[in-house]
Amino acid sequence: MNPPALIRPIGVLGGTFDPIHHGHLRLALEALEQCDLRQVRFIPNGTPPHRSKPFSTPQQRLEMVRLALQGNPGLTLDEREIFRAGPCYSVHTLESLRDELGAQQPICLLLGSDAFLQLHTWHQWTRLFELAHIVVMQRPGLPLGNAMLEADEALRLEYFARLAPAPLKLHEQAAGAIVALDMPLLEISATDIRRRVSTHRNLRYLVPDSVAWYIHTHELYPAC
Repeated sequence: MNPPALIRPIGVLGGTFDPIHHGHLRLALEALEQCDLRQVRFIPNGTPPHRSKPFSTPQQRLEMVRLALQGNPGLTLDEREIFRAGPCYSVHTLESLRDELGAQQPICLLLGSDAFLQLHTWHQWTRLFELAHIVVMQRPGLPLGNAMLEADEALRLEYFARLAPAPLKLHEQAAGAIVALDMPLLEISATDIRRRVSTHRNLRYLVPDSVAWYIHTHELYPAC
């Protein structure tokens, strides 16, 4: 009997994207290549439950992501959260994706290591493993395994029980694994970008030129 055909996973990257920047795009491309993903879906939050209200409107953030993804066929925009009323929880978004894509399609939730270390504070966080794999993008010289030794106990147990040695595991089942990947160090933050805009500093090489143009044209972040 031939082994079952592997299915290329779909990556999911959520965030406020206020604004989207090259750090987000590089993270997505690293995951796309290292995990051989079919695509990465960018899902802008509507009302994020873990942080304050975004500075720009949902429509503005949506348009900046749309502009940033132009010319990147492996990166796509998903609008399912942006206009949702009430808090946007990842578990509900993944449930919606699972209903759309079916039980066999591997889905990978992409997280930075800082976000992963707070996963135990997320709404219904253990259910995330029933719906998706988690791919953690770790910083150079800061392996996640070391940080996990001091992490929340429940999260630490899940991590070591589910850690896969290679991204191929993401193709073999629909959900449930954790993969830690290295990515280049890009110290870019949306907070810093907003501050630069408010003091009329150049954004080149921090955000795509199209996003910088949009921020300038729409006079976003005047006093951040």
